[in-house]
Amino acid sequence: MKEYPNVHILDHPLIRHKVAIIRDKNTNTKQFREIIGEIAMLMAYESFKDVPTQEIEVETPLEITTQTVVKENSIAIIPILRAGLGMVEGVLSLFPAAKVGHIGLYRDEETLEPREYYCKLPINIERKVVMVLDPMLATGGSSVSAINMLKKHGCKKIKLMSVIGAPEGVEKVAEAHPDVDIYVSTLDRCLNENGYILPGLGDAGDRIFGTK
Repeated sequence: MKEYPNVHILDHPLIRHKVAIIRDKNTNTKQFREIIGEIAMLMAYESFKDVPTQEIEVETPLEITTQTVVKENSIAIIPILRAGLGMVEGVLSLFPAAKVGHIGLYRDEETLEPREYYCKLPINIERKVVMVLDPMLATGGSSVSAINMLKKHGCKKIKLMSVIGAPEGVEKVAEAHPDVDIYVSTLDRCLNENGYILPGLGDAGDRIFGTK
């Protein structure tokens, strides 16, 4: 895959360890769900390093000092339904005050193109740093569509976080939205004829929620 300045592969031993567990077909729903959240938390630490901040005064037991804090009401996280829901708690564990919206997209099994069925966004989302969450960046169609929707609502600062990415999907989003930073923990080999990532981990939504 060619290099893109807006693509960031967060290669870390802890993440690699956890990805190995969720790849295993024998990992149960509870453990899979928990680890997806843990990976999202680890990724959020890096992907929000440029979060808006402000200076405040804090009185310690000894003196008054100036400290840096995350700017209030500056972050929104938008999971793509339904698999993206599995990443929400992990991000909220670091940013509990973040606002949460939802975008519902499903993939047409014949065309593999995304279809919208739901969109509910926080108030004043255009003023926030917006992180789109989707565990699997496969064809890239859903992510491109979600980002298009957010831009139509006036969003200027958008990021995308995915646990597993296929080169085809990463390239599609990077080229369609060069102003959007893409964070992927693991870049896999390719897509199969049905649009699933190889080696991948199966259907993330089914494994998070225990469905088929």
